[in-house]
Amino acid sequence: MKKRITPFSRFASKGLSACSAGMLLVTVAHAANTAAAPAGVDAMVQTVMQAHQIPGMAIAIIQPGKTTYHNYGVASRETGQPVRETTLFEIGSLSKPFTALVAQRAETEGRIDLSAPASRYVTALRGSAFDRITLRQLGTYSAGGLPLQFPDNVTTPADVLAYYRHWQPVHPAGSTRLYSNPSIGLMGLAASQATGESFAGLLGTTVLQPLGMNSTYLQVPPEARSRYAMGYTAAGKPVRVNPGPLDEETYGVKSTTADMAGFLLAHMDPARSKGALRSALQQTRVPVYCAGQTRQGLGWESYQDWKNLDVLLAGNSNQMVFEPQPVKACLAGTMNEPDVWVNKTGSTAGFGAYAVFLPARQTGIVILANRNYPIADRIRLAHGILTALH
Repeated sequence: MKKRITPFSRFASKGLSACSAGMLLVTVAHAANTAAAPAGVDAMVQTVMQAHQIPGMAIAIIQPGKTTYHNYGVASRETGQPVRETTLFEIGSLSKPFTALVAQRAETEGRIDLSAPASRYVTALRGSAFDRITLRQLGTYSAGGLPLQFPDNVTTPADVLAYYRHWQPVHPAGSTRLYSNPSIGLMGLAASQATGESFAGLLGTTVLQPLGMNSTYLQVPPEARSRYAMGYTAAGKPVRVNPGPLDEETYGVKSTTADMAGFLLAHMDPARSKGALRSALQQTRVPVYCAGQTRQGLGWESYQDWKNLDVLLAGNSNQMVFEPQPVKACLAGTMNEPDVWVNKTGSTAGFGAYAVFLPARQTGIVILANRNYPIADRIRLAHGILTALH
């Protein structure tokens, strides 16, 4: 490993570079139509995979004028099928930028107003706290303290509505960030009810089809199941995601690095798209507020200095996920600053995902794996790769 890759050297110094007996042997398979990985990248990836016993990992590296795919290990330990850029992975909360794009496009088309209260569109919630909470606040986790997950006894659509009707905020709306599936999930539900379409239908017609994402699904169809990777728990047991309340809106997407690279490209260069979608792509990553050094957009978080690894780690820490954070106005700045880092993590029981892009540099990375491993290590890996490129 080259010593100049300082951030990853810090990562490796924590003990991830040592491979004990019995650890996973990582095989590397680059796509036939791509160049070899940038110097040091294979070693970084193998270090992470061996440290966390990750069976397979797929990476897309986007640079100006080219996208390359770098595939490691297996999609299934049982079959030995190798990982490809066409392998389907669960992307967990990396689904949230899709929900954000659905809602933002619906607003651009005049079908909803993100500044309107949720109860305008989810009429069953009229007379509840959601008469005073906007869709934009829901989409940026600032509704007033909605929890990370629904309670275990909330399982049906009727349960979901009953939960919302009885819920009361613990903070004034717009004052505090608390990361929450029920929060952004309700924004997605409102978009669906306002348009009279299912969320799956909206996602397909307004986002996936226009972007050419033909291998991205909420429900993997029979003809694609052979490409669906098996996830693995920390104990090494095979697992796939279970259905849950508002899962489609919050954590239900399955995709490939090939499709996700296209998703990032669309956000980095909205001019590639047309009309309402183009406008929506420009808007979702614009910060609504700041919480610490995290700039919260609709579905995406961003940071002004990507070279500061400690800031990126703090912004994606357990504290930011599990604890309420006061909200403030962001300092002046634009999304076209050279060092703006836009990212989103995602996890299910057996998968770990991470996507990041630097809009002004037209550079991005997608990392998909069939094991849920620490988010900090995903960020260190992406940061190390970007450092190698720049």
